Amino acid sequence: MPGGPNPIPAKADRLHTPLDTTEHVFDAATRVIAGDSRWIGHTSDDYWAFVGPFGGATAATMLRAIIGHVDCSGDPLAITVNYCAPIARGAFELDVRLIKANRSTQHWSVELTQNDEVAAFATAVFAIRRPSWTHQPVEFPGAPPFEQVRPLPRSAIAMSWVKQYDFRFVDGAPSLSGQANAEPASAHSKLWIGDHTPRRIDMPSLLSMSDAFFGRIFHVRGELVPFGTVSLTTYFHTSAEDLAAEDIRHVLATADAKVFSKSYGDQIGELWSPGGRLLATTQQIAYFKA
Repeated sequence: MPGGPNPIPAKADRLHTPLDTTEHVFDAATRVIAGDSRWIGHTSDDYWAFVGPFGGATAATMLRAIIGHVDCSGDPLAITVNYCAPIARGAFELDVRLIKANRSTQHWSVELTQNDEVAAFATAVFAIRRPSWTHQPVEFPGAPPFEQVRPLPRSAIAMSWVKQYDFRFVDGAPSLSGQANAEPASAHSKLWIGDHTPRRIDMPSLLSMSDAFFGRIFHVRGELVPFGTVSLTTYFHTSAEDLAAEDIRHVLATADAKVFSKSYGDQIGELWSPGGRLLATTQQIAYFKA
C-alpha cells in the first residue's frame, strides 16, 4: 500500500480501556490498522487454539474494524461470524463495508482474507439506542461472588488463549482426566469469566468472551476432541456507554447445548454483569470429531 498503513482514526480510542498505559494483551491481539482500502490485522500467539487463533479474538478483531471505521455510528446490536477456513499465523486483511444505513441502524459486512482467500466473514448490525421502556423477564442466575470462587488452574487446558482468561466455575467445570465419561455428562456450566490480567470489559472483549465457553462436547464426553466453531452469533443487550459506566471486569456466564449429531453440535450462552444485568446472549454451531 502506498505510503504504508495509516493509524486508526482517533474515534477508535474508545475501543479499549486498559487499567494502565501499558497495552493489554487483548488489545494487542485484536489491533487493526487502517490501510488505503482495507484494514490490516495480525494473529497473536497469545490467543491460539488447536490449529488457529481463538475464534473470539478473531470475531473481536472484525468488530473492532467496524467500530473504528469513520462511517460507524451507534453500538453493536448483533454480529454473526462464519469461520470458513483455518487462519494461518501472520497478517490478514479485513474488507469492511457499510451495506445499508438508516436513521436507527447500520448493516455491515467484513471479510477476512489471507493470500486472497476468504478465511472468515461477518455481518453486523449497529443501532442507535434511545431511551425506552425496559423490562428483563429473565432472572439473574445467582452465584457466589467472583472473589469467592476458586479459579480454574491455568494448566488445565494447554491452549494459550485459555491462559488469557480467569475462569471460575460455579457449576459444570470440565472434567478432563483423559478418560472419556462412561455416560454423557451435563452440557451446562455456570462460571465467572474475566481477563487474567484485569481489564475493563468493552464491546470487543464482551464479544470475545461470548466465545470463551469451552466446547460443550468437552464437558459432555469428559475429554478433548477435535473441535471448531463454524458459525457464531452474538446479540448485545447493552450500549458501549452503559457498559463503560458499570466498569465491569468480569461477567457471570452460563452455557449449555441441546444436541450433538452427525459431527455438529450447538452451544448457547448468556453473559451477565455482576449487578444482574443481561449484557449479551450467544449461540453457535460447531464441528466435532468423536
